[in-house]
Amino acid sequence: MESYIVSIIVSIIVGIISRTYMMRIDHRQYPSYPQGFLSHITLGLIASSLGAVAVPALATKEFGAVTFLSLAAQQFRDVRNLERQSLDNIEPTELVPRGTAYIEDIAKAFEARNYMVMLTSLITSIAMNLSRILKAEQKLQVVTGVIIGIASMLVLKKLLTRQLIREIAEVRPAKISFDGPLLTINDVIIMNIGLKGSRKIYEERGIAVEIIPKGSSASATLSNIGQRQAIQHQAATQLGIRKDIDEPDFTPLARRNPHNGNLVMALIPMEPNVDLLVDVVKKTPVLETCRRKPRGKNLKEK
Repeated sequence: MESYIVSIIVSIIVGIISRTYMMRIDHRQYPSYPQGFLSHITLGLIASSLGAVAVPALATKEFGAVTFLSLAAQQFRDVRNLERQSLDNIEPTELVPRGTAYIEDIAKAFEARNYMVMLTSLITSIAMNLSRILKAEQKLQVVTGVIIGIASMLVLKKLLTRQLIREIAEVRPAKISFDGPLLTINDVIIMNIGLKGSRKIYEERGIAVEIIPKGSSASATLSNIGQRQAIQHQAATQLGIRKDIDEPDFTPLARRNPHNGNLVMALIPMEPNVDLLVDVVKKTPVLETCRRKPRGKNLKEK
């Protein structure tokens, strides 16, 4: 019984480490600090506990305890719904909204990370109990479990890593110009800027990029409105934006060139830096719900 307790404790610790490893408060400021951080670490503790007790429960023929794994799946689906609802509630407060696709992607990511914690803890527990069956010393059991648990954590982290825009497209600085009142970027019409003062601000402080997809799949993905909203939101939050409520002239818009599928976007940041804008766009995640793979004889898949 003592060996089971040791395997449970070690598996829980490795599971919590894996959740902490996946938890990152970055420029997106989500999860928020400290409330969101604490809630997700607590959920990670619950998930790791469920994974840790599965093997000892089966070994001691406590089959009822294993049913908690199915209950956990339902609980984590509820977590996904809560994440979605929380982000939906604060969406009206954003000057440049994330968009429903980005919100759904974040919610799905947090649900998947709880499953990752449970799997990491379960694999650690299996490794330790197999070592025990092979008559290994307890110290060796712990070392084996930790090594395999960390290895599984790294593999799962790799599997859960999302693509970035730079992997499916090239991002280059673009030129802002006006055709009368029409704002254009590399000859693509963006919108009508009626006020002369607004046009002057674009000419003095505006920066723009062109996003060139690397193939038909990338072009179809970038044409998705949800993906464009994510790019606009990332650019606005990273560089800041010269926009306040009821100032539609300064809302960043990503428009698609109908002739070649390229995207163009202009932004009026607080501190103009086109190189930083290019870098931010490159590091924007490709949303899972927006990925497309069109089929066709002459289509080059990417």
